[in-house]
Amino acid sequence: MKRIRYTFNRSAIIALLAAAMLATSSCSKYTELEPINSPSENSAFQSPSSIELAMQGVYEAAAVGSYNGDKASARGYPFGAAAIEQDEMRGEDMLNVALFYAITYEATYTTSSANNVNMWTGLYALINQANVMIRGVQAAAANGVIPAETAAAYEGEARFLRALAHHELLIHFSFPYADNNGSKPGVPYREKAITSQADVNEGLTIGRGTVAEAYAKLLADLDYAETNLPVTQTKGLSRATKGAAIALKTRIKQHMGDWDGVIAEGAKLGTDKQPTGHFTSPIGAYTLTASPETPFTSFKNNTESVFSIANGPNANGGTNGALAAMFGPADKGARGLVATSPILYNASFWVEGDLRRKLLQVNQVVGEKYVFNYKYRDYVNKTDYAPIIRYAEVLLNVAEAYAKKGNTAQALLLLNDVRNRSVPADKQFTTAPADLMLAILQERRIEFAGEGRRWPDLHRLALDPAYGSNGIPAKMKAGQMKLDGSDYNNITPPTFPATGGVKAYLYTEYQFLWPIPADEVAANPLLREQQNEGYK
Repeated sequence: MKRIRYTFNRSAIIALLAAAMLATSSCSKYTELEPINSPSENSAFQSPSSIELAMQGVYEAAAVGSYNGDKASARGYPFGAAAIEQDEMRGEDMLNVALFYAITYEATYTTSSANNVNMWTGLYALINQANVMIRGVQAAAANGVIPAETAAAYEGEARFLRALAHHELLIHFSFPYADNNGSKPGVPYREKAITSQADVNEGLTIGRGTVAEAYAKLLADLDYAETNLPVTQTKGLSRATKGAAIALKTRIKQHMGDWDGVIAEGAKLGTDKQPTGHFTSPIGAYTLTASPETPFTSFKNNTESVFSIANGPNANGGTNGALAAMFGPADKGARGLVATSPILYNASFWVEGDLRRKLLQVNQVVGEKYVFNYKYRDYVNKTDYAPIIRYAEVLLNVAEAYAKKGNTAQALLLLNDVRNRSVPADKQFTTAPADLMLAILQERRIEFAGEGRRWPDLHRLALDPAYGSNGIPAKMKAGQMKLDGSDYNNITPPTFPATGGVKAYLYTEYQFLWPIPADEVAANPLLREQQNEGYK
């Protein structure tokens, strides 16, 4: 039971529950719709202690999951590492050094390529486990095993994770909300636990619906979570809270272009104020740490991280998936597979003297060819938490909303709160830059480098006439890089050849979306008819 990542008594109850909900009992692997073992599910909800273990099992599914059906080589699917890595590899700000991420990086994925298939199956496995948890605690409350308010709090955690998982599916398998106001096909939004063959059959009748319908359900889940989750959790940043639900809503409404909604949700977390110092949330007391480094050096306990996925020495993404292993340099014990791209490192908007270039980037000493992200540093035990949402994101989400609504003053205050802790005094904005929106979007690229926020921004802004990429941007190839590391020069940036890199893909080309996996469409006639165009 190495993969149960929390330090608790590894009882047979949680082992059976996790295995039953994640295992595949037949040759098909579609959407984890195989029935779970009902007796083990029932036993998991017969006492408060076993219910807590079951909840920890849901988080374990979020952090570790499985890879090609094997939990022993899970690679951090979906949120322990894989979501961050895949979202970075779909963007241009980090560089694929070897072949490991080439399929995602170069957009050559198919209906059977491993990373996109495992994201689909891992996310739906998590969703089903969350749904089993919801049904289980509802029954436990009805039977007097736990109080109703305790059951509601557990349900809030499960709904938070269910919403997070469905949104990750939407940004890869569906077009953005901005495309025809969410009328394009979404993803199946699964709200019912699969516990019998009848449930499997019912599940196969649920189609993709629309993007707008999925977003409405996301918000319903998060509204419930906000209402029923506690402000703080005794187990720290790796358990969902009221503030986490609100923070995630600022992201969801941002993707919808609901700027009034972003501002309203942000106000609950203090972003409508004009502070004399840093912005501070009245819920959860979130505020930026003094150094941009602290959320990553004190990842278990800091004022800025709103919600993270826990990793530990006995349960993490492993050598082939953990954040430190993938993003770190080989001379420090990592694999050195993903570097920071000169596209970002040399960008003119990343000013000289920015602490994030000094503190959160690191050279590989041997060879000096690449610069790597330095947010994840435990190369031995791989215990770095995976950041899901930080207060810095809330501030920049709301800054963007205020800029869209024409409130330049508040937008600048929020932008500066994030930016000024890192840039030298002579580079700070005293008045709004000529293109404030562009400055906010550029700040996001620097602040969240290595945290998986680049693809979500490219996805939601793809059709924006001023700031969108109109698809997947062109990227650098490792083969274009010089051996001496001189390509990393933000003072006098080198010029790279116009050819030899990874080609861009237009929004209208089918590669913009991932395909629904082959196993899914083979077993599910409804989704077979709803496959993304361009894939067979």
